Amino acid sequence: MALTQTPNPSMTTSRKLTTAKAMVEGISQEMERDDSVFVLGEDVGAYGGIFSSTTGLLEQFGPGRVMDTPISETAFIGLATGAAVEGMRPIVELMFVDFFGVCMDQIYNHMAKIHYESGGNVKVPLVLMTAVGGGYSDGAQHSQCLWGTFAHLPGLKVVVPSNPADAKGLMIAAIRDDNPVVYMFHKGIMGLPWMAKNPRSLGPVPEEAYEVPIGKAAVARSGSDVTIVTLSLSVHHALDAADEMAKAGVDCEVIDLRSLVPLDRSAVLESVTKTGRLLIVDEDYQSFGLSGEITAIIAESDPRLLRAPMIRVAVPDVPIPYARSLEYAALPTTERITAAIKRIMA
Repeated sequence: MALTQTPNPSMTTSRKLTTAKAMVEGISQEMERDDSVFVLGEDVGAYGGIFSSTTGLLEQFGPGRVMDTPISETAFIGLATGAAVEGMRPIVELMFVDFFGVCMDQIYNHMAKIHYESGGNVKVPLVLMTAVGGGYSDGAQHSQCLWGTFAHLPGLKVVVPSNPADAKGLMIAAIRDDNPVVYMFHKGIMGLPWMAKNPRSLGPVPEEAYEVPIGKAAVARSGSDVTIVTLSLSVHHALDAADEMAKAGVDCEVIDLRSLVPLDRSAVLESVTKTGRLLIVDEDYQSFGLSGEITAIIAESDPRLLRAPMIRVAVPDVPIPYARSLEYAALPTTERITAAIKRIMA
């Protein structure tokens, strides 16, 4: 796959939406287009999703297509899997990704494997969307990302948007896909007024329905000195660090992966071939995860591409602390990224 610039919706529209509203618009447009699309999960109806992921859908489509469920993830994810097998296109919300432990059998042993076990005869067109990420003192059981865990499991596609335009386009692409897609949204990109403000969580989004291709990375910022490979909220931290380093004459290229499965390996290679330096930023745990997979791309292709040892900025292998000072010491903040850029350029 050739590396391309991030699509610029501002070229076609001046209308701006938050990430949350862009997600909802994508779901709404697909529900209008296709009667087989429906939404279920905890608090997705009258409450509109605790991170505003389904706001207004109940009023628009009614309780027959937007269904609040009991607090039983195994039951309603199993229900969604069965509905998908029977030809519907459910969107099921797992409120926090941290809750996957109580329903992993339905996700890994059923949703992910049915297509393979049926010899390709049975499709599972299901979107499992879930909130990820820390930074809000939500504690160890509500603050993880865990996208590396899901990416490790064969049979699932995994997408992680970082901005409103991609959030809508990836949602539409996920709904239309005939495979199960795990759609992971970071709380910090949603543009919610009661969370820490992220200025890039409001951005231009075209009114028409469109797809952002799953498995295609984007250049969030072009540069020539060092490649920063990242995703989700860390794209914003990386961009802030890149702006700061530009004052010192260091030109950073920021690659927004957007998808973990499929992973756009050629995009990483193309950028590192240009810059010769690699920094990986990941809000997931460091060991056995995405940062190691990105490192392997270079090692298995041509380690001589690197003019300096690569660096990883990730969450150390500890539960996410509740205390704000400890939490921010563990997360891949702009300050940690900036320090890593200085080390890699030394």
